[in-house]
Amino acid sequence: MTQKIEGSLPAAATLRTATVAGKISQAGGDRSGPVAATEASDSLRLTGEATGLQSLQKELSAAPAIDQGRVQAVRDALQSGTYQINPDAIASRMIDLDQQLGG
Repeated sequence: MTQKIEGSLPAAATLRTATVAGKISQAGGDRSGPVAATEASDSLRLTGEATGLQSLQKELSAAPAIDQGRVQAVRDALQSGTYQINPDAIASRMIDLDQQLGG
């Protein structure tokens, strides 16, 4: 099967049209003007829980990572010798952590 290639397009090819923003323009027509954007149809609606989590995230990101008042109180207690170490509380928290980690 052979087909002869000619320099002109067949009549069917020149009649093609394209739809742009609700308007039909001829193939090869003037496209120098701006094309209107289509209206967005997507929307986003947050649930009450998502809104609460979002506000909590903002609060936590604004809060300092270290409580400087607590750090200073521990420093003062260490320097004055009044810092009390409770080995039972430390052991209990270590056991709790081990259980949380699945140990």
